[in-house]
Amino acid sequence: MEKNSSLWKNLIDEHPVCTTWKQEAEGAIYHLASILFVVGFMGGSGFFGLLYVFSLLGLGFLCSAVWAWVDVCAADIFSWNFVLFVICFMQFVHIAYQVHSITFAREFQVLYSSLFQPLGISLPVFRTIALSSEVVTLEKEHCYAMQGKTSIDKLSLLVSGRIRVTVDGEFLHYIFPFQFLDSPEWDSLRPTEEGIFQVTLTAETDCRYVSWRRKKLYLLFAQHRYISRLFSVLIGSDIADKLYALNDRIYIGKRYHYDIRLPNYYHMSSPEMPRAPLTGQFRNSRQYCNK
Repeated sequence: MEKNSSLWKNLIDEHPVCTTWKQEAEGAIYHLASILFVVGFMGGSGFFGLLYVFSLLGLGFLCSAVWAWVDVCAADIFSWNFVLFVICFMQFVHIAYQVHSITFAREFQVLYSSLFQPLGISLPVFRTIALSSEVVTLEKEHCYAMQGKTSIDKLSLLVSGRIRVTVDGEFLHYIFPFQFLDSPEWDSLRPTEEGIFQVTLTAETDCRYVSWRRKKLYLLFAQHRYISRLFSVLIGSDIADKLYALNDRIYIGKRYHYDIRLPNYYHMSSPEMPRAPLTGQFRNSRQYCNK
């Protein structure tokens, strides 16, 4: 304690105090460097935020090095600021190279800008997701899955085109771009279970979709918990959209319709309305949503 106190006295009490202050201000280069530091530290996160921060900090350190060389004539101040400028410049080049090296096919670019970027997903995370998938073309009137025949072994996301969903030949709803083709089937199975489609999915137009193999995607989830939570949110939202699409299809007469949000999948505004004609529709909706 005594040694620490004596050191503090040497640094504070016995250090010579400034008796005279410079009347004139430092040059414009010094103040420009200070402004660049203030603005640079206001940068955000992510790749482009880092590019912003390191570019402005690098310019600030460069201005400080010029100021130390021209005005102060201090080799140590110049050396430190120049070394920091070089470090910022190298970081800027490294990050710019990473951003430039992340390139995707057109389908992935559209998918990222329309679905993942609004959620704040960074390019490196999306790159990890994209590397585990493949882009597939489905021609018009070709089937993605057939009722009772096609096994559930992948998860697919429509990028372009339109898919028609039917069960026993009866139309249920459409699947539009940036919606999952098989989210209910994916959610109905555990990782170790197997199943088959209870609906038929047919392309109404030429379609392009991104597909992940089931085992490969579960391996990706095990390695990256953040991606697992992301897909859980996306799939849950997609299933909710499909349920509402089914709800809009189920009407009673001209004024009433069932409410599939209730436990028994229906709610009748008028108890005297007949139920028998819609029994088949509810059975189909259960098959689609539960399995």
